[in-house]
Amino acid sequence: MAPSAPSLPTSVSDEKYANVKWEELGFGFYRTDNMYVAKCKHGESFQEGNIVPYADFQISPCSAVLNYGQGLYEGLKAYRTEDGRIMLFRPDQNALRLQSGAHRLCMPYPSVDQFVSAVKQVVLANKKWIPPPGRGTLYIRPILFGSGPILGSLPVPEYTFTVFACPVGRFHKDNAGLNLKIEDKFRRAFSSGTGGVKSITNYSPVWITLAEAKAQGFSDVLFLDAATGKNVEELFASNVFIVKGNVVSTPEISGTILPGVTRKSIIELTRDFGYKVEERVVPVEDLLDAEEVFCTGTAAIVTTIASVTFKDKKTGFKTGDKTLAAKLFATLTDIQMGRVEDKKGWTVEIDRCPQG
Repeated sequence: MAPSAPSLPTSVSDEKYANVKWEELGFGFYRTDNMYVAKCKHGESFQEGNIVPYADFQISPCSAVLNYGQGLYEGLKAYRTEDGRIMLFRPDQNALRLQSGAHRLCMPYPSVDQFVSAVKQVVLANKKWIPPPGRGTLYIRPILFGSGPILGSLPVPEYTFTVFACPVGRFHKDNAGLNLKIEDKFRRAFSSGTGGVKSITNYSPVWITLAEAKAQGFSDVLFLDAATGKNVEELFASNVFIVKGNVVSTPEISGTILPGVTRKSIIELTRDFGYKVEERVVPVEDLLDAEEVFCTGTAAIVTTIASVTFKDKKTGFKTGDKTLAAKLFATLTDIQMGRVEDKKGWTVEIDRCPQG
């Protein structure tokens, strides 16, 4: 039985688009048509998987993912351009990050080529669900997990690599900027833990803080480091940047912060604009003293942070069309959507669709 979630109306296979009210599209799960599945036995390597109709898995109650949280996920998008192309943005970087996480969690992993091929197959198998240009994107979720039963100790007998996709709109729709709460009690990640990989265990433990913050009217939560509680790290699911004069700073990758693909791209673009970029420890005081603050991520893209509240004191920052964040958002999305020449070789064209 399929997951209970809003289902977008399907359309016949030869239509360019599914029958969707794209202007009402939010960021959430919607069932599409097909997904990719590959399995791997202990001691073996992943081979080519298959595109199958989207459906639930049958899984052992004693599986490694259910009992020990052995699982990773990735997130990337497919974009439909004005001239009919379908584009991916740096999928090899997601593949490499998945491999790093798999090594940390003792799992075999697909090669970069296998990963990218699986993503391409899922996009093409769900092509009609890619929103029209400017109306959204197709969000792609690769997952790697221990699917075999295990009780006590290794080895896990079987692993599954799967990829599904669904159309999404903007993650943050408030163009005025985000209103963050700096969390000073709970910590997201610890040194030598899994904060630097996309482990499935990283997220639900801090849902409670996010839920509380949203109930108080905040957009998201900004977490501090576990060692001192004095330095900013990242939001629930995005990296943070601060701007002071011609210097842009972002917390350094030290094992507790996810090395975001968008983060990496924004650092390069910011340097192209002539700014000095520092990857360093960022004390809360530096954040509060910043002129501008923004966050980045696959879902967030580049989103302005209008204010942060720390210990009941609210501090505001520069927002609007003249900000660095606005310039970066425009530049990055122009590249992703094929509106400008990709001089960096970041985009991967999958297919050219007929116009109609």
